[in-house]
Amino acid sequence: MAANAVKITRTVKPLISKTPGDARVRVLSLYKAWYRHIPYMCKDFDINTDINECRDHLRKNFKKNAHLKDIRVIDMLVVKGQQDLKEVVEHWKQPTHIMEKWFVKETEKEKPKDFISKFLAGMD
Repeated sequence: MAANAVKITRTVKPLISKTPGDARVRVLSLYKAWYRHIPYMCKDFDINTDINECRDHLRKNFKKNAHLKDIRVIDMLVVKGQQDLKEVVEHWKQPTHIMEKWFVKETEKEKPKDFISKFLAGMD
């Protein structure tokens, strides 16, 4: 049966980009749009960080996904990034949403484990 096995491949339909070059252009245009809007975002939302910190974080997030090769995944991330940018531009997000997504505190206190500590900390 292994000798007669037929390999069936399925072609998947691209979301938006047809070639990796198209996907690259979309990623770069999203990056430029975010990069240009960061000064307005910092001013409008009165965020406690400066423009350079926000741009460094933007660069870090884009480089985090630089290893991706699947065009469909890249397109999906670009669509999510465009939605996120639109929410910021249209002021549908609040400053707390932006700070929570962009500047997560990496060193948080250890959560209390026993009943009395939870009660005193105001946890359920």
